[in-house]
Amino acid sequence: MVHHGDLVGPFPDGVDPEDYDRLRRRVLWQLPMGLYLLGTSAGDRKNLMTLNWAMQVSTEPKHLAVSVERSAVTHELLVEGGCFALSLVSKDDRAAVRKFVKPADHDPVAATLNGMAYVTASTGAPIAEISVGWLDCEVRQQHDVGSHTIFVGEVVNAGGGDESIPILAMEDTRMSYGG
Repeated sequence: MVHHGDLVGPFPDGVDPEDYDRLRRRVLWQLPMGLYLLGTSAGDRKNLMTLNWAMQVSTEPKHLAVSVERSAVTHELLVEGGCFALSLVSKDDRAAVRKFVKPADHDPVAATLNGMAYVTASTGAPIAEISVGWLDCEVRQQHDVGSHTIFVGEVVNAGGGDESIPILAMEDTRMSYGG
């Protein structure tokens, strides 16, 4: 049991800072998180990126927030294009998210990213064809938060949503991010 009164400063007295940092990361990794494909578009450029930091943040209007590392190609496309599409992926397609941990090769003629077919909805952001549900969003706000930017998008289109299909989550893979 943790006694909050025993904690002083950034880490408990007598605890090695490196050990404390490892503990903090492990606890942060235990937060339940989905694992998605985030589609972005700016002009003729399109990308899909594996993303786990996404959540609904408003009901009226419907707003979705995603957090993207500033150095990512996806960040650049979000700033330039002002839109994104979040593809929900089935647990059965867990291997697919590994294809998008680096910028994707785009074949506009075949409409593929890293060989995976995509479709677009109203914003033009790519939606992975394997998605079991998707949310198409227009960026309304940006908030710098250290190494990342939180992009808040208004949901302007959606599809899929079969609740009988289990959605992929971080704990379904050996992947970890953040912490």
